[in-house]
Amino acid sequence: MIRSIITIAILTIAAEGPVRGDDWPQWLGPNRDSVWREADIMKELPANGPPLKWEAKIGNGYSGPAVANGRVFVLDYMTSGDQSPDPNVRNQLQGVERTLCFSSKDGELLWKQEYDCPYQISYPAGPRTTPTVDGDHVYTLGAEGDLRCVKAVDGSLVWSKNFKKDYGAQTPIWGFTGHPLVLGDLVYCAVGGEGSVAVAFDKRTGEERWRSLTAAEPGYSAPTIIQAGGKRQLLIWHSQALASVDPASGSEFWSVPLDPNYGMSIATPRKLGDYLYVGAIVNKSMMLKLGTSQPAAEVVWRGARDRGLGPVNCTPFLEDGYMYGVDGQGELRCVDLESGKHLWSTYAVTTGDRRMNSATAFLVKHEDRFFIFNEKGELIIARLTPENYDEISRFKILDPTGVSFGRNVVWSHPAYAEKCIFARNDGKLACYSLAATP
Repeated sequence: MIRSIITIAILTIAAEGPVRGDDWPQWLGPNRDSVWREADIMKELPANGPPLKWEAKIGNGYSGPAVANGRVFVLDYMTSGDQSPDPNVRNQLQGVERTLCFSSKDGELLWKQEYDCPYQISYPAGPRTTPTVDGDHVYTLGAEGDLRCVKAVDGSLVWSKNFKKDYGAQTPIWGFTGHPLVLGDLVYCAVGGEGSVAVAFDKRTGEERWRSLTAAEPGYSAPTIIQAGGKRQLLIWHSQALASVDPASGSEFWSVPLDPNYGMSIATPRKLGDYLYVGAIVNKSMMLKLGTSQPAAEVVWRGARDRGLGPVNCTPFLEDGYMYGVDGQGELRCVDLESGKHLWSTYAVTTGDRRMNSATAFLVKHEDRFFIFNEKGELIIARLTPENYDEISRFKILDPTGVSFGRNVVWSHPAYAEKCIFARNDGKLACYSLAATP
C-alpha cells in the first residue's frame, strides 16, 4: 500500500513537469541581499567551464537580467546612429529602449516591448537597471527616466511615467540607474526634481502616492528597505546625503551628509545588525550605528585611505562583523566593521595585478563560498574569510564588449536562478548550468 502511494506521488510530479529552482526577480536577488539560496550547486567550476544551456542575441546595455516564473527579463538599447560613441561625454543618440522576455528553459524570445528613446548621456550603451518582477507585472526604468509597468505574460503596457516630463528631473550624466523597488502596493523610485528625489507610485495604476526630499542630483543608488528602530525605513542615498524616510508617507526620519565625488552615490547601502554601511569614491564612505528604540543614525567612522571601502559599481557584502567589497581601483578588500581597518586586499578578482579605474566584480554568496562575476566576463568561485582570499576556480563565460578607461569591460550584474547563471554583454544573453553533478 505504501509503495503504491509513493508510486502515484512520483507519477503525479512527473506529469506536472520538472520543478523549477529559485527565482532571481530583481536587483541583487529575491531579498536584495546578494545571497543565492538554492541547493545542489557545484562547489567548483569544471576545467572546461560550466555547461552552456543556451545563448540569445540582444542589444547593448548594462541592465542585469531578472528571472521569474520560467522567464528571463532584460533591457537593451538599439541605436540608429553612431555605434561607437565616446563614453566620456554626453552623447546624443537616436534609438529605442527595449524590454525583452525569454524562456529560461531554452532562450526562446517570447516577446519584446520597445519605445523611442533619444539618449544624451555618458556611457550610452543602454539601460542600467535590472527589471523588477512582481507577480504578473514587470517594472522597468530606462536610462532617460522612462518608468514602465508591463504585463509579464506578453509585455503589454499597463502604465508609464517619465521622470523628466512628469517631475522636471534632469537626467544625470550617467543616466537614471535606481532599480525600482516594489513593496506591498507601492513602487519606490529615485526620481529627482524639486521635492521629488524619492517618489512612491501605486504599483497597479502608476498614481503618485507621495514624493519627498530635494537634492542637487538624485544619485545612482537603488531605494532600499531596512528594519531598524522599531520601524520599517526606506533609504535614499542621493548626491548629498543618506536619508531615511517613512515608506508609507515619505516623511523624513533622519539624514546624514555624504557627498561622493561627481555625485556617484551608486552602491546599495548594506545593513548588518545595528550597523549600516554606504560608500563611494573617493573615500566618501561611512559606517553608521542605527538607533534601536527609534529611527536614528550616528556615524561610527568615515572612510579614509586606510579605512573603509570606496566602491564604484560594486555593492559590498557584510557578514560576521566583516565587509568584503571591491574598491574604486579594483582592490577586493576585507574590512573590519567596527573599526574600518583593512585586513587584506587583492586585485585577483578584477585586474589581476594592478590598479585600474572603476575595476568591477560582483559578489554573490552561496553557502560557504562566493560566486564572483568580474568585468572580464569571468565567473570565479572563491572563499572569503577575515584571513584571506581563497580562489577555488574560474572560467570565462562572456567576452567584455563595453569600453571604459581604454579597456573592454562587462558591467552587468548576473542573475542566479534555476541552478544557473544568467549573464549578458552587449551582444548576447547566456545561460550556464551551475547544478552540481549527481
